[in-house]
Formats: sequence, structure tokens, C-alpha cells
Amino acid sequence: MQTLEIKPVEYEHPQDGASCVAHAWARTPATPTADQRTALKARIKQLLVEREAVLVAHYYVDADLQDLAEETGGCVSDSLEMARFGRDHAARTLIVAGVRFMGETAKILSPEKRILMPDLDATCSLDLGCPVDEFTAFCDQHPDRTVVVYANTSAAVKARADWMVTSSIGLDIVKHLHAQGKKILWAPDKHLGGYIQKETGADMLLWQGSCLVHDEFKGVELDLLKEQYPDAKVLVHPESPANVVALADVVGSTTQIINAAVEMDADTFIVATDNGILHKMQAAAPGKKFIVAPTAGNSATCKSCAHCPWMAMNGLQNLADLLENMDTVTSNEIFVDAEIGQQAVVAINRMLDFAAAKKAKVQPGPDLGQEAQLFSGIGPA
Repeated sequence: MQTLEIKPVEYEHPQDGASCVAHAWARTPATPTADQRTALKARIKQLLVEREAVLVAHYYVDADLQDLAEETGGCVSDSLEMARFGRDHAARTLIVAGVRFMGETAKILSPEKRILMPDLDATCSLDLGCPVDEFTAFCDQHPDRTVVVYANTSAAVKARADWMVTSSIGLDIVKHLHAQGKKILWAPDKHLGGYIQKETGADMLLWQGSCLVHDEFKGVELDLLKEQYPDAKVLVHPESPANVVALADVVGSTTQIINAAVEMDADTFIVATDNGILHKMQAAAPGKKFIVAPTAGNSATCKSCAHCPWMAMNGLQNLADLLENMDTVTSNEIFVDAEIGQQAVVAINRMLDFAAAKKAKVQPGPDLGQEAQLFSGIGPA
């Protein structure tokens, strides 16, 4: 496995920032009162109908937005399923509660639709850490390698790739390419890339990006937490450091982690991913206990600060404001250059075609629930 020198990413620190992880901050909407919350949810439901729009939300955003998406005929899922849902839905306007690359992916798959987001400044450290000009130069230096990029990238980076993958299917695709004798150029997440390289033995040159949430999980602290809860099962997203992944009972994407919590014969789980997912996990597996994996030691002010500050930029108030003004607003709309979109969709469709072919080749076994789990969501984060 070859690696690059790690390049730090500088993040803005707004004076009024209200959400932070590690060294990143973001401005977030004010928390509404109980009465305001009730009124905002009712108004949003009404506006979605009036505007003939559908809301899709990521597992990591505010619980109220997740509930609203499901209550109004939208969906809560990983970023790729959000985009596929929007593509297949009759609505001509798609409201994406998540971060910017998710809106871009939705636009790539639905170029004829209007894609809006509550705050376009909501971004991702993996996206920020892989600027297209530097990435293109890097690819040009290694023309013999097949370029595989993670979904957490800009449309322009996807357009430069041969394949786009998600965390739940990346392992299978790299294994497939490795069997063909291909050498891989992987971007941007070094932890996910390292995990896949270890599992497949593929020749992979890794871009040195990371998710600012998952990168903060601590193996030594997780080991101590496991001692407190010896019967707990550990569920880990592969964007986490290798010493955290090594302690996992299940390593998987957001959808796979939720499925594991439902299906495993355990009452307590330690979860190493963004804590926004706990809302869906608790709904899917009521009665079970979920503990967020530690990001710091006992002396820290926050034992587990596992929430993306940019995901926290999605709130009831700015969603309502967007819907109120969507006939005139342009600052919240996602645009993707047509040529870039046409190039990027090639990499995405390669993955989707691979997933469809893989599913078609599987012979049904006696446990249909287990077979369904193999293909339930191929989302990234």
C-alpha cells in the first residue's frame, strides 16, 4: 500500500459557531422552543404539499427532519439512496437535508429536477480535503491506475474517476478490480481505503483524507468502554481509524449498522459513527441500548463529540424559510455543470450496474432475510 503525505485542511471558525468537532465549526440554526417546533413542523408539511416538493434526509441530520421526511412521503437514508429516491420520485423539486456533495449527487442523477438544500455551506471534510485540481494532477501522475473515489466527493472529482463506490460495496468492487490485475488510485478517505486494502490485498495508492467525525474515535478509549459493557456489540463505520475497526463486531455502512442492531442477538451496542444515526437505530430496535463510541478521554469536556457540525446546519427554521421562499431563492439551489454531470454519472452507474449484476448472481438461500441484508442500501456514510 502506498500513501501520500497528509495535508491538513483549515476550517472556518465563525464567531457564533454552535456546533463543533475536532477543529471544525459551523453556524447552526437556533433551537426552536416546543411551540415553535410544533408550528414549524406543521408549516413545513403544508409547504411541501403546496410546493409539490419531496424531502430526503440523511441519517445524521436532526431527528425532526428525519421524521418529517418519512411523515411526508420522502425518505431517510444514506446519500446514494437519497439521490436514487429523488430520481425515481414524481416530484420535480427535491429538498436535500444533508451536506453539499449529497445535493450534487442528487443533481447528477436527476439533472432535470430542481435540487435545493437548507444551507449550501453545509459541506464535508472529505470533500474539502480533495480539491479537484490537486486530485486531477495526482491522477495524471499515475495514469496506469484505475481511479476509484468514495461518494463523499464533489461532482468534479467523481467526473475524474473511473468508479464511484460506497462504504458497503467498495470492498467488493476493489476485490473485483484486484482480481483483474488492476492497480487502484483511491480517494479520499484514508481509513476506508486502508481497510479495503487490508481486506483485499489490492495495490492501492491512497489519498490522505479523513472524516472529521470518524477520525476522532479512539481505540484505547473504546477498549476501556468495552470493559464497562462486556456484553455490548461494537458497530463501526469503516471511515474510523484501524485500531477502532479492529475492535468491531460489525464493520459497515450506515444502513448495515442499523440492520446489525436490529438483527443481532444483543441488547447493548457501542456505535462508532455520527450520533445522528441513533434516532433511526432506536426507532428500528426499540428496547435496545446504544452508546456512542468515545472520541476523547475522561479529562475531556466532551467524552464523545461524534456529530458532524455541517450536518447540524440543517434545521427546522432554515428548512421552513427555504420552502417559504423557494420560488425566488437561488442561493440554496444546487447546480452541476452539464458536462461534469455527464462524466460523473458514468462512474456512479458503473457501481450501480455492478451492484445489480452481483444481486442477480446470488441464488436465494433458506434465510431470505439474510439475503435481503446483502443488498439493503449501498450508501456511503
